[in-house]
Amino acid sequence: MPVLNRAADLKDEATVWRRDLHQNPQTKYEEEYASALVQQKLTEWGIPFKKGIAKTGIVATIKGQKNESGKGIGLRADMDALDILEKSGQPHASKTPGKMHACGHDGHTATLLAVAKYLNETKNFDGEVNLVFQPAEEGGNGADKMIEEGLFKDFKIDYMFGLHNWPGEPMGKIGMRPGPIMASVDEFHVTVKGYGGHAAMPHATIDPIVITSQIVSALQTVVARNVDPIDTVVVSVTNFHAGSGAFNIIPDEAKLIGTVRTFNNDTRDKVLARMKTIIEGIATSMGATVDMEFMFHNYATVNSPDAIELAAKAAAVVVGEANVDIDTPPSMGGEDFSAYLRQKPGAFVFIGQGVPDKASPHNKGLHHPGYDFNDDIIPIGVSYFATLVEQVLPLKK
Repeated sequence: MPVLNRAADLKDEATVWRRDLHQNPQTKYEEEYASALVQQKLTEWGIPFKKGIAKTGIVATIKGQKNESGKGIGLRADMDALDILEKSGQPHASKTPGKMHACGHDGHTATLLAVAKYLNETKNFDGEVNLVFQPAEEGGNGADKMIEEGLFKDFKIDYMFGLHNWPGEPMGKIGMRPGPIMASVDEFHVTVKGYGGHAAMPHATIDPIVITSQIVSALQTVVARNVDPIDTVVVSVTNFHAGSGAFNIIPDEAKLIGTVRTFNNDTRDKVLARMKTIIEGIATSMGATVDMEFMFHNYATVNSPDAIELAAKAAAVVVGEANVDIDTPPSMGGEDFSAYLRQKPGAFVFIGQGVPDKASPHNKGLHHPGYDFNDDIIPIGVSYFATLVEQVLPLKK
């Protein structure tokens, strides 16, 4: 695999950073440990940076041997962990009970740090590269906050590029696609308010469990009967809470929590409107009232075709054209990288990290308590980002 020699040389050092980050996970807007490590390394290498963007975020700027093109690109790594109790059994497992890097953001941060070191040593490009170390990707909309606090105003970024490790693809593969690659994310909370009473006298109650059960079933018709079959939508109820635990009491209320995922904003609006109609209709028809809250998290992550061409060309240099999938299946998972791509052209790609051993933590799904980032893909990520920089901002001899 033709990774850059320097990227391969940096692998052991970057692995130490990655495992250090893994042992010290912090969740959204609390990433002080990761932020301090990034600042320490950037300072050590003499790379200028601005800290405190979106609280713990950092943007480091590296200018090429020439800066005559007037162009700049952004490379992003997320730094936050998740509220999950780690069960990977790794010697570098989380030291903080209930928090772990179950999505590989520790690996993304270590990879971008290695990219920073490489680019600062070589500067083999014309323009500037802004390395974005972002907090709060997991439910905190850190990308939006970085933008609000001046990312695109204060730094020269014409294209934005990001990557994510992908356990579902083998190591040595890079997947991407123009258009939507990850879904929008909405969260819904529904409280059905009935009238409780004795379970032996249901006629004297308005049973919220029966009503809410019908709502759960009816919501499944939204995708089956209200969405074009060619479109892709997920409506999932993930929590159903009702009752005190007593076997003989009908409660006053029942609560639902769930998520909606789509690739199309018009479809998203249609789905949410239809859900509201169904929920209100069933509750009202059965004598209950209902409170609903729909919380928007992020839009679909939509790659621009021109940026995908650039990404595919760079990826082919690193892993070979045969190992670059430019029509990789989109994921219904969400990404706040979408916020960047709503303002700038760019590309978000998947770096395969799967290995033949099925029991390996590198094959566990993202957000699984047994997951662990595969350090062997760090040279691939570094080589991809570095090659991308040198191709998009070519240094003319």
